[in-house]
Amino acid sequence: MNYPVYFSARARRQIDELEDHIAATGSPIAAARYIDAIVSYCQSLQTFPRRGTRRDDLRPGVRTLGFRRRVTILFEVTDDAVNILGIYYGGQDYEADLHDDGGA
Repeated sequence: MNYPVYFSARARRQIDELEDHIAATGSPIAAARYIDAIVSYCQSLQTFPRRGTRRDDLRPGVRTLGFRRRVTILFEVTDDAVNILGIYYGGQDYEADLHDDGGA
C-alpha cells in the first residue's frame, strides 16, 4: 500500500523559509536542490512510512526522522496517509514548537 504524503501549512512555511535562508546566504540553485531533496525524502515515506523514531512522549503517533544530519522531519502516520507536521533545520526545538502550538 502506498500512503499519500501531505505537508501541513507549518511544514510548507518552514520549507519556504529554509529555501529563502539558504538562497540568501549561499546560492538559489543550491537552495532549490536541497529543498527538492528534503521533499523527495518526505515523499519516500509513502512506501515505508513507519521509519524514524516514535515520539509518543510528544504526542501519540508522532515520529521523527533525520535528513543529512541537519534536518529533523516531524510526522505522523494514520491508517491511510503520512502527515508531515514540521521541517526543523539546524537544531531548531521541535519539541517546544509542538507543545507551543498545541500539537502542530
